[in-house]
Amino acid sequence: MEILGKLEEITDLKTVWNHEASEFTPWLAANENIALLADALDLEIAVDETESQVGNFRADILAKEAGTGRKIIIENQLEDTNHDHLGKLITYAAGKSADIIIWLVKHAREEHRAAVAWLNNHTDEKIGFFLCEIKIYRIGDSAPAVKFEVVERPNDWAKELRTTEITEKQQACYDYWYAFLEFASQNETFKDNFFKRPSPSTKTEIYFAMGTAACRMTVSQVRRRNKIEVYLRVFDNMKFKELVDNKDAIESEAGLNFDWQEESENKARRIIVAKQVSFDDEAARQEQFDWLIDVMLKMKKTFSHYF
Repeated sequence: MEILGKLEEITDLKTVWNHEASEFTPWLAANENIALLADALDLEIAVDETESQVGNFRADILAKEAGTGRKIIIENQLEDTNHDHLGKLITYAAGKSADIIIWLVKHAREEHRAAVAWLNNHTDEKIGFFLCEIKIYRIGDSAPAVKFEVVERPNDWAKELRTTEITEKQQACYDYWYAFLEFASQNETFKDNFFKRPSPSTKTEIYFAMGTAACRMTVSQVRRRNKIEVYLRVFDNMKFKELVDNKDAIESEAGLNFDWQEESENKARRIIVAKQVSFDDEAARQEQFDWLIDVMLKMKKTFSHYF
């Protein structure tokens, strides 16, 4: 029998990052590391600025949600939560008109967990507060590994559905995702490969983890062009270039022709395959869902060789 190592938690975060502003914030802002946080939160986070000016203060990270453009504020704290940082969090959110507010801490005290839960329950449906603990683990003499554990979140964005102002398009998106996820849950191969099931959403996109922080799979309803899309969002530019260099081999193995989109002002690095559909034809949904599952499985299998 293979000898197994013992998983140990490093409880003093400052043995890894000695200083919050000069070490942890730049580390987190790097593409491969912000992707770890994005995966934990089921968001797509694109960093705009670190140490962003807010009056006489500075917010640790100003970012946006890729695809929607919603503003994100991230406040870092390599210690237990305190009232000072909670006040800063709200100040920065107000100063930047943020839609998504993320508080990263060593340990969340119960009174501050309750405060974040209260904020989620008493702000409007467009605002979401996340409280996450930063965990570090190692096995034996291995390099330390980081895990973000979400302790408070805006109820899977369920308050979107509480509002009476939900649009017809939002309801249609939700109904489509609900039906797709129910259909996919009956496919054992799909569940084995995409074991972390997202919640149905009123948005046009849902996300699936790829088992790496370097990329994420997205499934999208492009209703204005009557298309469904599956695409891989690649967070690292050098990795994307490596994939492009192997484009022919990748497309041959997957049996798919991809649209390879380089990063530009309005578009991230994406590898896309799309299908024309009729969203109004509910009888055709099983065919659409079969296609989505087939493409997702082919992409997961093929791209796993490169990450």
